Amino acid sequence: MADNAGSKDNTVIIKKYANRRLYNTQSSSYITLDHLAKMTREGIEFRVLDAKSGSDITHQILTQIIMEEEASGEQMLPVNFLRQLIGMYGNSMQALIPHYLEASMDQFRANQLKLRKAFEDSMETNPLARLTQQNIAMFQAAAAAFMPGADGVVPKDEAPTATPAAEPEKTEGTRGELDALREQMLAMQKKLDSLGK
Repeated sequence: MADNAGSKDNTVIIKKYANRRLYNTQSSSYITLDHLAKMTREGIEFRVLDAKSGSDITHQILTQIIMEEEASGEQMLPVNFLRQLIGMYGNSMQALIPHYLEASMDQFRANQLKLRKAFEDSMETNPLARLTQQNIAMFQAAAAAFMPGADGVVPKDEAPTATPAAEPEKTEGTRGELDALREQMLAMQKKLDSLGK
């Protein structure tokens, strides 16, 4: 019955057996947590059901995927965030945290899309397009780390590529261009903040 319900709304049903094996009912094949992580990144909806009891264990499996990602060196969650999160268990505010985190992530993703579109729209007229693309990549990497205030982070290591000491005019010009670009990024962030409200 659950298989039929899953197929109606395009949700893939995954069954987890006692031997820890995961079975994709849509492809009729056994899969791993890596497959589920890939499906998540691709935006494929799925539910994981315990094969014996039929209970929904999707939350446990997603948490397990995060634990494996963190253990493999792909750490994204800062230690202070984890401490604060653990501290919220049993707290009177515990019931609000999932909604808050979900809304924060939705807002982060919306801001990321707006920022990307704003930069892409300005690429055609901006003579510093390559430098802007590098800054976008650094900004996304910093913001993805869930650091407090990461959406307004300006990279500290903005030294221009090495130029010979005999050309100080170029270095000063590059710094001026970086300062102008920094101001543009801050202005865009302020616009995004106001759009988010």
